[in-house]
Amino acid sequence: MKDMERSGKTRELLTEYCQQHPEMQIRDVFKFLYQSVFGCEHLVSSYEKVTEYIKEEFACRVEETQPYVERLDGDYSRVGLTYLNLGLSAETLGRLFYLSAKKEADGKTALRKKLDIAKELIKEKKLPFSEEDFEKEVTKWEADGFPAVHHSEKYREKYSPSYRVIANRFIPFLPLFAEIDKRLYDGAVKIAIEGGSASGKTTLGEILVEVYGCTVLHTDDFFLRPEQRTPERYAEVGGNLDRERFLEEVLIPLDKGENISYRRFDCSEMKLQSPIQIKPERLTVIEGAYSMHNELAGYYDFSVFLDVSPELQKERISKRNSPQMAQRFFDEWIPLEKKYFHSTDVKSRCDLCITIN
Repeated sequence: MKDMERSGKTRELLTEYCQQHPEMQIRDVFKFLYQSVFGCEHLVSSYEKVTEYIKEEFACRVEETQPYVERLDGDYSRVGLTYLNLGLSAETLGRLFYLSAKKEADGKTALRKKLDIAKELIKEKKLPFSEEDFEKEVTKWEADGFPAVHHSEKYREKYSPSYRVIANRFIPFLPLFAEIDKRLYDGAVKIAIEGGSASGKTTLGEILVEVYGCTVLHTDDFFLRPEQRTPERYAEVGGNLDRERFLEEVLIPLDKGENISYRRFDCSEMKLQSPIQIKPERLTVIEGAYSMHNELAGYYDFSVFLDVSPELQKERISKRNSPQMAQRFFDEWIPLEKKYFHSTDVKSRCDLCITIN
């Protein structure tokens, strides 16, 4: 079933790509499929050189007609240098490109399967090439070991391609990266990542560390202490976060530009741990549910809400936890989150909303 789904996706994307680029040649099909499988590994030398090349290319004028993002048939997409016009910095795009490079262990096998699908489409007259010419070019390309290929001259003249191939795990967050880059230009930035359980808040925090080397703090470290866990406290909207301690130990020092000293609450021992000393970087990220509580929201420069469907949320929670722990999410914690989201309209109050698929 998965093979059929992948085959269908390849057929759909190749057909769409051809319709959007009627001047494309056989080697442009090769490049599309090569990048779909191998990404950008053949071009990456160092982050510094990658960034330098991006700046040089962008300075030479990038066509405004270039799409911001163009899907490939795999784990990668093309990100147009036009995205720099939206605020994304050359340094961040270079970093994303550099981080996207990896060795695909079974790439040639995957590439052959995609080429077979392209042949089927040609036979069905859905790609504008002769079967004989395509087969001849494939045979030669395979004999050479499937090296990376350039766009055809005709393609370059017609479409002026100017992009970098980026891993799809970064693609949903490009608007956030652009916003961060614009704000970092003027100084230090504090952002909040809100969303329900299993929406990807922690994962996004990890990605931001990869890209920016930033400081990330977690509201999960501020669960209520035993003495705070009263019916009255749980009746409060967002009451299951120790927001008083979060304010005192994290947000107020951050607001003053001071170093942070905070104590993480350990749920296994049900007590506070020894203080952790942190000197924040220029970008500080607070990730976790309740980070945009009304009493906390005013301390951030920017906020993002990760919106996950109930179906995907349930699937992720069930996969990550024992049945007993997953049930606690469904019976206890998610209802509290929903009450908080509804009562505080937090999704609408966030500056950016990203749908997680």
